[in-house]
Amino acid sequence: MPASAKPNGFGEDQPLSRRINYNEVPKTEAQEWGCCTYLLVFLSYLLVVCTFPFSLAYTLRMVKEYERAVIFRLGMLLSGGAKGPGLFFILPCIDNYVKVDLRTISFDVAPQEILTKDSVTVAVDAVVYYRVFNPTVAITNVVDVQKSTKLLAATTLRNCLGTKTLAEVLSDRENVSTHMQSVLDDATDPWGVKVERVEMKDVRLPVQLQRAMAAEAEAAREARAKVIAAEGEQNSSRALKEAADVMLESPMALQLRYLQTLNTISAEKNSTIIFPLPLNLLENISYFKKE
Repeated sequence: MPASAKPNGFGEDQPLSRRINYNEVPKTEAQEWGCCTYLLVFLSYLLVVCTFPFSLAYTLRMVKEYERAVIFRLGMLLSGGAKGPGLFFILPCIDNYVKVDLRTISFDVAPQEILTKDSVTVAVDAVVYYRVFNPTVAITNVVDVQKSTKLLAATTLRNCLGTKTLAEVLSDRENVSTHMQSVLDDATDPWGVKVERVEMKDVRLPVQLQRAMAAEAEAAREARAKVIAAEGEQNSSRALKEAADVMLESPMALQLRYLQTLNTISAEKNSTIIFPLPLNLLENISYFKKE
């Protein structure tokens, strides 16, 4: 089959490297059919013709837009790929078919007990979204696509998170999920499955570890608060020094500040009694004490 072909109408959005080599699917029909097989097929067609039109009730089948039918004739895969959507024809007694849903399917990965790279035990669960892009391969290459994908997702979750530290698991979820999606997609490619998205839902830590992390965070917050308070004291002392230098250059500034303080105190309704004294008088008293 040419590399640019689009088998069965599927995989149009898949790169060439993701398309399944149909030569790996078992050879069917004329390549393995014998005389007995041809005889049974002839008898089946004869039965359809003899019972027409009543045989249409047993030979015509229908699949929906999001479904495809993989047909087996005498246990061998029928050539031409999966059938659908719409009506298709089967032979009575010798044909049977399996429906495959092409819609995106999601499932929850059960919580996994994982030992991280820094020897911390965490419980992690995730959700996986996938779809079947090649129904023929999904039926012939694996017994149960959904069950196999679930088991592989649980194993991949443990393997991927086992190489990460706790800090990376908590802070870098997007990259971890992308890596898991890539690993799962490559592993399920031979099954005709496309893993579209993997998301980590919850990371549960042991209670003792939660308490230790909370104590560490509280200590870090207290240290930052003390540093901020010290910086505030330092800035306020610098501002007071600058204000004192300004008042020293202009003696009337201190008088104005004194009057402003009195005005502020008097504006409040309290029982405080203030006896204002002129600053010059205080200066004279200090001058007499020196003499």
